[in-house]
Amino acid sequence: MANTYTISDLAQEFDLTTRAIRFYEDMGLLEPERSGPGGRNRVYSSRDRTRLKLTLRAKRLGLSLTEAKDLIDMYDSPRDTVPQLKKFLVVLAEHRQQLESQLADLEATLDEVKTHEKETRTLLTKANKAAQLA
Repeated sequence: MANTYTISDLAQEFDLTTRAIRFYEDMGLLEPERSGPGGRNRVYSSRDRTRLKLTLRAKRLGLSLTEAKDLIDMYDSPRDTVPQLKKFLVVLAEHRQQLESQLADLEATLDEVKTHEKETRTLLTKANKAAQLA
């Protein structure tokens, strides 16, 4: 029998809350089987575990959950990986461009902060000299 996991198993392994895992389930990223009275217990398969791992990796790369789901769903049908790889390259290029833009904005802000620090130090030095002369 294939490995199965409870929601607590996955939460502990990936350092997530059970609420986060249920949210990923609501987004269609995970599809656990149900067991117990009224189907209250979630039983996650190895496939669900892999999908969760890929979802978290996609999040670290800055992808939205929708983008992550689209890519992960493509990998569920690995007959032809060329479209999947092309799509992944497009998504990565878009995110790289966004990150480079954010980096440029941060560098500009840092330059502005450095300029203000320099001006403030100059004013402070002048103020100290004036106070010593008085």
